[in-house]
Amino acid sequence: MSEKITYKDAGVDIDLADRVIGSLSERIRATFRPEVIGRMGGFAAQFRPNWTRFRDPVLVSATDGVGTKLKIAFLTGIHDTVGIDLVAMSVNDILVTGAEPLFFLDYFATGAIEAETVQAVISGIARGCELAGCSLIGGETAEMPDFYGPGEYDLAGFCVGILDRESSVDGSKVRPGDQIIGIASSGLHSNGFSLVRKVLLERCGYTVGSHLAELGKTLGEELLTPTAIYVEPILELLPEMSVFAMAHITGGGFTGNIPRVLPEDCSALIRKGTWDVQPIFHVIQREARLDDDEMFRTFNMGVGFVLVVSANRTDAALEGLRAKGLGCALIGEIEDRRKTDQPVCLVE
Repeated sequence: MSEKITYKDAGVDIDLADRVIGSLSERIRATFRPEVIGRMGGFAAQFRPNWTRFRDPVLVSATDGVGTKLKIAFLTGIHDTVGIDLVAMSVNDILVTGAEPLFFLDYFATGAIEAETVQAVISGIARGCELAGCSLIGGETAEMPDFYGPGEYDLAGFCVGILDRESSVDGSKVRPGDQIIGIASSGLHSNGFSLVRKVLLERCGYTVGSHLAELGKTLGEELLTPTAIYVEPILELLPEMSVFAMAHITGGGFTGNIPRVLPEDCSALIRKGTWDVQPIFHVIQREARLDDDEMFRTFNMGVGFVLVVSANRTDAALEGLRAKGLGCALIGEIEDRRKTDQPVCLVE
């Protein structure tokens, strides 16, 4: 007669998962806004927005992952920053509309629960939520034996925000003559890592422990720099900046993201050299032998977020952003699309 095989024998340790998540309960509760109701551990999380703050409230949602940047975490054994990346990718997308992130949910999937890794990742997610001012109110930890390799996992995040419909930033007011402000990225953020790994780790033979003089740190430290979260300073400044459009510079770089928020009759003229580009981009471009066009359609090139503002409010906007500690620069202007026949023009 065959012996009994339990779920744990099959590779799923429910008790361990419960203990790990339980150990994080206080860390997660620290992210709760006053609107969170109910208790942790239920089948669904509850959030009661303060509707009276808005004349015509609109809910805004976004979802994203971290991509193959996770492979750098696997190689280094550093797992407390990718959770910040996970939050950043969604809350920055929501910010593009002018919305305030309210709550966040995560999905963590792995072959076998490793307590320290799960704790580090979720602590990073909680930190990202604190930086964005939103609540981590729920999630799912999925243990799937034989689906992921040892030490591997995947992440997905989901965020809901809110805005007043009359204050929505949708790009409809953008006109030729408006100015484009670029806000500094913290580095690669969470895009282009398949190319980065192919070039730097495979072609060049670097390791995550390689110290590159140009970077002033190890390659692993540079690549795991978390994505900047722009939510709180931008939301505070929006009422006084006359912002007509915003863009989160993620996958697709400048050429793929800026056109998403512009009217069809407008083009963005981007003047290269008007902002500082971090050394990591120069290293990648040199080693991959890429031209500027390919770099600008793959990476953020040192600009993680873009604002389109009224020309007569540009100086005030730059001053306000710098007062909030954000690196920023005037990087271009909006032109009539008929002059260029291209949604984004990169010029020296």
